[in-house]
Amino acid sequence: MYEAGPSAVDAVRALKELARERPDELELFEGFTDAELDGWAVAVPEEVRGVLREIGGLETEDHEYRFGPRGREVFADGCWTLGETDFGEGSLIVGVGAAGWGPVVAVNPWGADPDVTVEAPDFTAWLAGFAERFADGEADRPRGRFSVSAISTVELAEGAEQGESGEHSEGCDRELAALVGRGDPLTDLVDLHGLPGYPCAVDWEPYFSTFHETADTGSSEVQFQIVGEGRALLLRSVVSGDFLGRAVRRHRVPADAARRAVAELRELAAGCPGLVVLDAGCADSVMDGWAVPVPEEVRTVLREIGGVAIAGLPALRLLPGAPEHAVDPELHHMLGGDGSYWPLARIGHGHGHALAQIRIDPATGRWGYVVSVPGDGESLREYPELALLAESLPDLLLTFARLARRAAAGPDFAARMARDTRWLFPNTGEPWPRPAPVCEWAGSADPLLAAATELPDGTHAADLRAVPIPSDLCFYRAAGWPYAARLERLHFAAAGQLAAAVPVPVSVPG
Repeated sequence: MYEAGPSAVDAVRALKELARERPDELELFEGFTDAELDGWAVAVPEEVRGVLREIGGLETEDHEYRFGPRGREVFADGCWTLGETDFGEGSLIVGVGAAGWGPVVAVNPWGADPDVTVEAPDFTAWLAGFAERFADGEADRPRGRFSVSAISTVELAEGAEQGESGEHSEGCDRELAALVGRGDPLTDLVDLHGLPGYPCAVDWEPYFSTFHETADTGSSEVQFQIVGEGRALLLRSVVSGDFLGRAVRRHRVPADAARRAVAELRELAAGCPGLVVLDAGCADSVMDGWAVPVPEEVRTVLREIGGVAIAGLPALRLLPGAPEHAVDPELHHMLGGDGSYWPLARIGHGHGHALAQIRIDPATGRWGYVVSVPGDGESLREYPELALLAESLPDLLLTFARLARRAAAGPDFAARMARDTRWLFPNTGEPWPRPAPVCEWAGSADPLLAAATELPDGTHAADLRAVPIPSDLCFYRAAGWPYAARLERLHFAAAGQLAAAVPVPVSVPG
């Protein structure tokens, strides 16, 4: 119904006639003066003005739409919210870029069947379509007759990066990539140019799930933003109070991450004296005498850097023997004992502290994921939890270097670093992967999940291979974790790719 490109005059005329014919069913709100339109924070193109001078919104028995800001409401995130959909569960938004108003998108992220539909290419076409449906007695919103898929912003950004280096450059849209920067694992993009037709449904779902019960308050939301003057729609899942519902596309860790981390930290130490301080590394002969094998990528770092002190962050002590690495026997047992982890830093938070560590696979000697675990054994036993910080030591160092470069570009370096790394301590607001009873994985074709089923009854675990970094893994928030259960030990498989909480066995009265 939108291909003909109806004019603003036609849309207004049709609505006014319908309001006269059916005044009990359709009310039109007073329009705006040019002085009012000139005072808005966004440009209002002439075709849109042709509508807004005459009509400021409309109301039917089922819908109310406001065509401009009223009261304290303002334009934000590249769009204006025209009104609510599905009894307040969703929003109807229109892009308000300088080139024009459009497209018009309905976003309803809730329920078992989340819905995102691009209803019209621009505001005038949407208004004409509304008038046509109303005249035909159709009260429901239009449903998609075409479809398009959302894209991971991380995938988009890294595809552009590979294209710049001459790899896999075909199909890379640099304009879209410029809109997402580095990308975000919890944000997807909808390309609004070149859609196959209207209304166009978007194949997309939020990253949180309201199934399996919520973990806490169930206050997750979707933040939507139209960028590039209507070129694209960003859909960001804010996972808060619910568990993650699906896998994410993580940022890729470069193959030469260790070498890059050393080079970037040295550059920062030279450019930010006193704010970034590096300790000397150690020789291979020293590492050869350690109680655990040290793989080459870790040696690449430790030959050059033995510690990293960045203002605003807890100091990373990469070599053994630092006072911050002291672990009491109870906690040491719960962490897996000798050879299963490598302490990095003591992280203070309020009255508590946590131990950042690299998980080591005792069977292979592989150094893997970096996690942060509460340093109080009694607290960990009652409330088992951890934070996933990085895929590896080089990955963590590259993250710190990226954040330090950003902090160095503005005032108050230390405060910015502290604010940007609150996720170093467990359960400080990052997404929650859902801990599942390991019995759920019986018969899995995935060897890592299948092996976890051999852990003791009552064990809960989470696959950390496709969750955001950082993430908070709170075993005690799982619906199946008994309130009175106490942790016997944490179990990490494949150098931290899977994390499990093994509870103290419940004694059965004889």
